[in-house]
Amino acid sequence: MDLSNAQWRKASRSGNTDCVEVAANMPGLVAVRDSKDLAGPVLTFDPQNWKSFVEHAARH
Repeated sequence: MDLSNAQWRKASRSGNTDCVEVAANMPGLVAVRDSKDLAGPVLTFDPQNWKSFVEHAARH
């Protein structure tokens, strides 16, 4: 999977701390990685599943 055009971002509230980064600029794909291991593994989700996860996490 080519993620060379991924535009990674992390939560503005994270400041300079390590956290997850999300790239949602690719059609049909949301990628998630650990900000302290940029060359490490990446999890990928389809946008609807990612949206469901985020909505669920926000409620709990």
